[in-house]
Amino acid sequence: MRQRVAITLACADYDHVRDLASGAVGVEGVSLTVVHHPVEELFFRFARHREWDVSELSLGKYSSLRAAGDESLVAIPVFPSRAFRHSAIFIRSDGPIDAPEALRGGRIGIPEWTVTATVYGRGLLAADHGVAIDGVSWIQAGTNEPGRIEGISVELPDGVTVTPRPDATLNDLLIAGEIDAIIAPHPPRAFEDASGRIVRLFSEPARVEEDYFLRTGVFPIMHVVAIRQDVYERHRWLAMNLLTAFEQAKARSLERVLDINSPRMPVAWAPAHAQRVRELMGGDIWPYGIEPNRTTLETFLRWAHEQNVCTRALEVEELFAPEVREAFRI
Repeated sequence: MRQRVAITLACADYDHVRDLASGAVGVEGVSLTVVHHPVEELFFRFARHREWDVSELSLGKYSSLRAAGDESLVAIPVFPSRAFRHSAIFIRSDGPIDAPEALRGGRIGIPEWTVTATVYGRGLLAADHGVAIDGVSWIQAGTNEPGRIEGISVELPDGVTVTPRPDATLNDLLIAGEIDAIIAPHPPRAFEDASGRIVRLFSEPARVEEDYFLRTGVFPIMHVVAIRQDVYERHRWLAMNLLTAFEQAKARSLERVLDINSPRMPVAWAPAHAQRVRELMGGDIWPYGIEPNRTTLETFLRWAHEQNVCTRALEVEELFAPEVREAFRI
């Protein structure tokens, strides 16, 4: 019996990773142990302690490390989490609904400067609505729990200030009127409780986000899959074998989503919605790989550099292991 390399993988419990975690899809040459945790815990533990061989990681944090010369991790172009982030901008119910330009000169709260969703949020506000990053006062705090701090050190761009508020939450600061908006992937509590005190900046975020995709071709990537450099150097074949397995698991997941014979997702019209998204996006509704995602990755890296999340401009290829930058053809 041939020996397999023991590898640990940490990621959230996604349907498109389910068959990899269960063993229904194997990684060639690997005995894989998969652990699931909330993404905030994954990022904290992997960024601080490198507890696993392979882990899901914030694209913002990973790019920041690479730009700073930290080569202790190397990524593969697998993107477990993607989300349009117009819907991640929150205001009070008496705030400027559908008027993002009103945030110019205001105070905006963020959980951390390097959180990927905040990079996209700041970028789209600046690019489409004239809300320049140096024309806003930024407040950093936990969205719903006090005490959150920046996970990695950041040198801010000239003219930009971020005031830490470890004593407060963004939720409470917004309700109290101490800030005018929040950009955060996890919604503030007063939005989730449906009390109506906090609402989204855009009243029809899906319509705005669909228009944004059709105009720009950007489908925001939140997370990558990163391999510890020491593990990668011992097994250079691991990057491509992992990518292949993630692709197979995702394909099986999309088959479930699109199954109209016996719908697998406990949501009415889920297959019809998935089919509409596939037509809108022109094929793969959740693409992995570099080329299908080049526009999105280039946009993110440009904004990350403008915001000094990346201290130097990165090329897309610099993010990924050389072995996954091209594929064989038959």
